[in-house]
Parts: sequence; C-alpha cells; structure tokens
Amino acid sequence: MILTVFRSRLNEEAQEKYEALVPKIVALAETMPGFLSRKSYVAEDGERLSLVEFEDEQSQRNWALNDEHIAAKERAREHLYSEFVVQISTVDRESRFSEK
Repeated sequence: MILTVFRSRLNEEAQEKYEALVPKIVALAETMPGFLSRKSYVAEDGERLSLVEFEDEQSQRNWALNDEHIAAKERAREHLYSEFVVQISTVDRESRFSEK
C-alpha cells in the first residue's frame, strides 16, 4: 500500500474556494483504479492533514499525473495554500484491531 500524507495551511481568504474545489477532487480520486481511502482532519491551529491510500505505487502515480488533478494542484498553489508538504511512503507493516 502507498500512503500519501498531505499537510497544509490555507490562505486566510481561501476557505470558500477550498470548499468548492475539494469535493470535486475527492470524487475524482475515488474513481481512480487502486484508490483505497482518504481521511482529512483540521488541527486546532488550522493545519490540515489528509491521508490518502492507494493499492500500489502505479495507482498513486496515475493519480499524481491525472490532468484534472494537476490543474487543481496548480490552482491550489496559486490561490488556496499558504504552505503544504506532501510525503509519499510505502506501508511496510500494518496491524489492525476491531472489537467486532
């Protein structure tokens, strides 16, 4: 599995534009072969964290190279984010527990 960690902060005036763009990009990501999951969180200090899982490196790469995704990333850099960091990692080990 490939895990993408996306940490970001929005520009002060970007909230409305961000809320308009994100559902479209999430819907697109969910259609990509190999997409597994996405979760997003906002910390008290305003930092945003998204965790995105793909089955394998090629699936994640296809997403990274998707034309609509590339265009959205360019718009986001220009208009939405004051900063961001993207980390892409291979999950070497996973443990799970479920009370069910």
